[in-house]
Formats: sequence, structure tokens, C-alpha cells
Amino acid sequence: MKTLLSRRSISKLKEPHPNADEMEKVYQAALRAPDHSWLRPWRFIEVVGEGRKKLGQAFINSTKKTEELDEERETKIAALPMRSPMVIVVISKINHEKPNVPRLEQIQSTAAAAQNILIALHDMGYGAYWRTGKYSTERNEHISAELSLDKDDEVLGYLYVGTPEVEASKIPQLENNDYVTHWN
Repeated sequence: MKTLLSRRSISKLKEPHPNADEMEKVYQAALRAPDHSWLRPWRFIEVVGEGRKKLGQAFINSTKKTEELDEERETKIAALPMRSPMVIVVISKINHEKPNVPRLEQIQSTAAAAQNILIALHDMGYGAYWRTGKYSTERNEHISAELSLDKDDEVLGYLYVGTPEVEASKIPQLENNDYVTHWN
């Protein structure tokens, strides 16, 4: 409970990032997400080191398919994956052959896997945050081609991972009654 109640997105991240043994455990936690009909829709691309430059170029290439870029904007886009020492691309592999498990449920399962990653990383003392937006499939169909994904793969977002550079700000205490309705 302590881990769940203290987890917080932290955007100022530095080296080190989790090592391979730690990430093995993190991914095992991800694979415990709810999964109707054992579809296992979760996929991840772990990006570190020079791979972050490759991801930045994928962002640039996908953007160029829909808009003109000047050098300044290209430099800003290339820097996005450099905000942390590790980036995990969160992908949902949609199975259209199981009508009893709709697309949304498969996306929800992948989102639960991503949350498990965030919780596991926090429990290990690392910081992380989840970014979506322009380079998620819903807003940019070109990113899939740049990441060499299949037509049924959907990018849900990017988990930026590293060691917190700053102390996490205090988590506001929310009132359960503002969000929960009880039926007795």
C-alpha cells in the first residue's frame, strides 16, 4: 500500500536507469495485468543510450509526413527522448479475431500493464512519467511505420524512466467521497 499511495510522476530524471535484471522484474510485473482471453496485447520497446536518438529521428520523420519543420523545431523534437535515460514505448497489439474482447478492453489491459511498470519502478526507487500526445498512434498514424510496427499495433504512449533529480512534490490528499458513489 505504501508504494501505491506514494507513487507520483516525476519529470526531472537522470542516470542511472534500471539495469537489465531490474527491468526483467519490472516487465514481469507488467505481464500480471488483467488479460481477458489471454490475448496478451502488451508490447514494449525499451529505448536507452543511442536508441533515444533513433527514437527522436522517428518522431521527426513521422512529423515531416504531416507538416513542414524548420531546424529549430526539428532540434526540439529530436531532444524529446533525451529527457530521461530510458524510454519505454507502450504498445497494444490489437487482436481483431476475438469479438468477445473488444479493442478498448485490449487497450485497457495494456494501460494496466503500463501502470504496473510505473508502480514497480517506483517501488525500486526510480522515477517515471507517462507521455502520450502527438507521437501516440491515435494522433499520429505515421509513428507506427517509423517504429516498424504491425498494422494492428497501437502506440499508447511513452514511459520516461530514470533516477529522480528532485524530491517529488507532495501528493495532494483527495477525498474518496468526491469520486466514489456507494450503493447499499
